[in-house]
Amino acid sequence: MRHQNKPGKLSLKAAPRKALLRGLATHLVLREKIKTTLTRAKVVRAKVEKYVTVSKAGDLAARRQLLRYFYGEKAVKKLLTELGPKYKTRPGGYTRIVKLDTRKGDNAPMAIIEFV
Repeated sequence: MRHQNKPGKLSLKAAPRKALLRGLATHLVLREKIKTTLTRAKVVRAKVEKYVTVSKAGDLAARRQLLRYFYGEKAVKKLLTELGPKYKTRPGGYTRIVKLDTRKGDNAPMAIIEFV
């Protein structure tokens, strides 16, 4: 059951929210660690975990699915050649979120999301 399991809306309309999450996911794959707000980290974690699982297959269908979501060929190439094989035997939980202090300007809770 999905009681009280709302999607992370991030106070954005659908199109800007999708673009933000695609950008965060792409940067996370390329850099393997990013600093963002805690809420954004929690929302992007679900997307990245899903696509790392897809990349573990490593076939043409997986490549096309990844190309539809991520910005740029570099992120897809890294997922298929490095991250997919690295987590081949791991059944999930590819990322970790480390909580940081709040942001100085608006007191937003910050976090680092990184690959395990």
